[in-house]
Amino acid sequence: MIDVKVPSVGESINEVTLLKWTKKDGEYVLIDEVIAELESEKATFEVNAEKSGTLKTLAAEGDTILIGSVFAQIDETAEKPEASTNEEVKITKEESQVSNQKLEVSQAPVISVSNDIKATPVASAIIADKKVSVDSITPSGYGGKIMKNDVLDALNNPGKKSFTGTELFSRNVRKEKLSNLRKTISRRLVESKNTTAMLTTFNEVDMSNIMDIRKKFKDKFKEAHQVNLGFMSFFTKACAIALSEWPTVNAYIDGDELIYHDYADISIAVSTPRGLTVPVIRNVESLTMAEVEKKVVELATKARDSKLTAEELTGGTFTITNGGVFGSLMSTPIINIPQSAILGMHKIQDRPMAVNGKVEVRPMMYLALSYDHRIIDGRESVSFLVRVKELLENPALLLFGKDPVKTLLEL
Repeated sequence: MIDVKVPSVGESINEVTLLKWTKKDGEYVLIDEVIAELESEKATFEVNAEKSGTLKTLAAEGDTILIGSVFAQIDETAEKPEASTNEEVKITKEESQVSNQKLEVSQAPVISVSNDIKATPVASAIIADKKVSVDSITPSGYGGKIMKNDVLDALNNPGKKSFTGTELFSRNVRKEKLSNLRKTISRRLVESKNTTAMLTTFNEVDMSNIMDIRKKFKDKFKEAHQVNLGFMSFFTKACAIALSEWPTVNAYIDGDELIYHDYADISIAVSTPRGLTVPVIRNVESLTMAEVEKKVVELATKARDSKLTAEELTGGTFTITNGGVFGSLMSTPIINIPQSAILGMHKIQDRPMAVNGKVEVRPMMYLALSYDHRIIDGRESVSFLVRVKELLENPALLLFGKDPVKTLLEL
């Protein structure tokens, strides 16, 4: 038997939570195959089989396990089972009875169900035939999958919707243990509120020029760099330039000292099903737009798949969070300690604006900068945000931070 121990994931981390077994007890696993997912207070990570053999699990999903403790064993002496040569695909009773369902098939064209919607074949057929709004259905299947009964409940109870899809007028109360990640988020947010003199200043930016650039060059950009041209590269580059001009915004307090950074390691807030994570894009000032976009995609994908490392989650000097993807029009983001400032992006919304004495409809975005007033004064915070606004409204300035004509004239 080979013992599978919880690996060390950081100096200050003493325990982890077993999120799930990717292999079952008694199942034969191959060397380097992922057998479990663990979660520390900073990130989630996978554990691979060191040898091939039969897995014996010694802990249950949701258990808290100490670093270095044995939570599984692998019997490497077990023989690998022979695969059946005539394996057949198992069809569930529900799926096999699709043709027997007494559905009133209309003569109108059937509405297709989006591939993004997870539903059983029978449920999909009923949704398409009855033209049921997916928003009115409460999924009850594993991983948010829509089952046949979920669709029938929505049809039988129009305008009524239970939280869990089990019963109407439910008074059920559920308890769920806080994950290590959620505990860390809670602790850090409270610590941020209690240890910083946080204040927020607001401004707005006209996104017309950036949107025109994206519309004009998005196809060529993707063809040249194999990545989409998003908004984040514009914002990170603008912040990097502004941080170089207002270094206090890029600094933080360490005891009786003020630590300045001559580089921009920008943390990007990413929402995941398990909670908010903030991976870091390092040396943004030295990256091209395409390199920033590739890094954003890489980190967002790792965050979604719970594969971020502790190193990728530490060391940022400034944070950007985008509540606009959820529809937020304005908010006051909380500082990501020990950093001293965080920029909040929001929803782009067409609004009437006074431009050269005339009213024009422009795509506008509110910006919010929350900062630690202990080390960042009002002049610095407002000037920093005004500079970010100027760079975003005049993207040509992002090339080297100055107006090309003024540079030509040495003004």
